[in-house]
Amino acid sequence: MNVYHALTEHKEKLSLIGLGYVGMPIAVAFAKKLDVIGFDVNEKKIDLYRSGMDPTGEVGNEAIKNTTVDFTADPSRLKEALFHIVAVPTPVNDDHTPNLAPLESASRILGRNLRKGSIVVYESTVYPGVTEEVCKPILEQESGLCCGVDFKIGYSPERINPGDKIHRIDTITKIVSGMDEETLENVASVYELIVEAGVHRAESIRVAEAAKVIENSQRDINIAFMNELSIIFNRMGIDTKAVLEAAGTKWNFLNFTPGLVGGHCIGVDPYYLTYKAEMTGYHSQVILAGRRINDDMGRYVAENAVKKLIAADKAVRGAKVAILGFTFKENCPDTRNTKVIDIVNELREYSIDPLICDPCADKNEAMRLYGIRFTELSEIRNMDAVILSVAHEAFRTLAPADVTALFGPGRKVLLDVKGLFSRSEYEELGYLYWRL
Repeated sequence: MNVYHALTEHKEKLSLIGLGYVGMPIAVAFAKKLDVIGFDVNEKKIDLYRSGMDPTGEVGNEAIKNTTVDFTADPSRLKEALFHIVAVPTPVNDDHTPNLAPLESASRILGRNLRKGSIVVYESTVYPGVTEEVCKPILEQESGLCCGVDFKIGYSPERINPGDKIHRIDTITKIVSGMDEETLENVASVYELIVEAGVHRAESIRVAEAAKVIENSQRDINIAFMNELSIIFNRMGIDTKAVLEAAGTKWNFLNFTPGLVGGHCIGVDPYYLTYKAEMTGYHSQVILAGRRINDDMGRYVAENAVKKLIAADKAVRGAKVAILGFTFKENCPDTRNTKVIDIVNELREYSIDPLICDPCADKNEAMRLYGIRFTELSEIRNMDAVILSVAHEAFRTLAPADVTALFGPGRKVLLDVKGLFSRSEYEELGYLYWRL
């Protein structure tokens, strides 16, 4: 059977397994063309979607209210679909080794509800070989079916950028792959329904897996270089942002900036690649060096906050410090793997218990994952130091008077991690100003 035609003729359904920041927008996009079942094991999340709420903020409540996605937490409903997309998280363990538990669990659930003739496409970021060596055997074991005979598999890495309203699923070229030519063409045709930018047919599943994992590794390494430059230039008393603005006038200078590297992609994917490299007997040098630098930046920011407090003749122990921003990136509610928590933990080592303000963050998630309770910006007053850690739009619009209102008596310490404000303006106002 041609699965693509069965879907477009509404004789069969497509399922989306995992309805987070990646899976939910994909489900909503496909529902404009096909009959879609949206499955997630989190019943509370399903209830939110059914009530027309978008907790991710990726497509908005209106889109959720109007979508035809059939949201469910009942795994048996997956039997109704013939084309399955798995988009569950692939985090790392505390020792930075891949945690494939969510992917394995999703494969078991799907395997128990897999029909003959199905195509299963994985979108989760993995190291080369996972789809065929880890997921396929689970699908076969749970279903009793034979891959290549009874069902087919493919891989199409997600490229959604949470919080980005410009680079969306329909505007980013989609990498697709399949275990054979027939599968590849079916997968490509299905994704072409929603991706206006078109698809790139990778020559194998392993090539597609490798392409995805190096995308974020490359970005991670480039940011690590910027962070190392920032450390060096700060020691020299040179403003890093000014250096990058000057260097950026050359046509081929890459536009990267220093910062905290968290989230569930850039801060995670390099470890998947280096883990697989270790399995082949190769110990990564450049990739892991970059990871060490980026993983240390939260501590580095906190240490500089302490140094600036001392320079401002402020007592460090019990200092009043506010942190503006807690999510892993700007204008996004996701707090998973945020590196701001490293700033918090390091400050606590100095007996500083900071107030944290984030108007965008998922409050329940922050409490569940970190035990963090947010403070409203209007309640932050009499601070000794303020650390602006995330470039939310709500913070970009703060005027000097708004920032000054956050402080108490004495010299004001402002750490503008992302360089949102004018150094000269705040230094003229008497601030001790620092940025990466």
